Amino acid sequence: MAKNYICIWSNNKAAEMAKFYKSVFPGTKIGLKSYWGKNPMGVKEGADLTIDITIRGQKIMLLDGYHQMEFTDAISMAVPCKTQREIDTYWKKLSSGGGQPVQCGWVIDKYGIRWQVFPDQIMKWQASPNKKKRQAMNEAMWQMVKLDAKKLKAAFDGA
Repeated sequence: MAKNYICIWSNNKAAEMAKFYKSVFPGTKIGLKSYWGKNPMGVKEGADLTIDITIRGQKIMLLDGYHQMEFTDAISMAVPCKTQREIDTYWKKLSSGGGQPVQCGWVIDKYGIRWQVFPDQIMKWQASPNKKKRQAMNEAMWQMVKLDAKKLKAAFDGA
């Protein structure tokens, strides 16, 4: 059975996006490409239609739709990180070239895609039955733009 995967409307930038994400995430694979045929939308026959990429094991199809579509905060890509260095690296690369840092570990890349870059332990902390620890960690997080794993852990452990 085929697995579900994500499709991102790329506003005629699929090839550029594929190269960018390959530079951000080591091990990213660029896969199958498909091409436009004759169409009623005025897109040149033979232009890129889709490009499949795999980022950290997640397949994503980049679709060149040739109509401007905007992204919102309602959908984001989650990037759990094992180390602060990993958080720092992804944060820097995703915010490069016109990307925008956002509160609580979010960053909007130069294409408008929303990313959540966070320490992988945060899900464990959020699931803790200890309300005081969860609250202390959340309050620390709300003061941050790029997340600091040590400060979040210290807030959680210190409560």
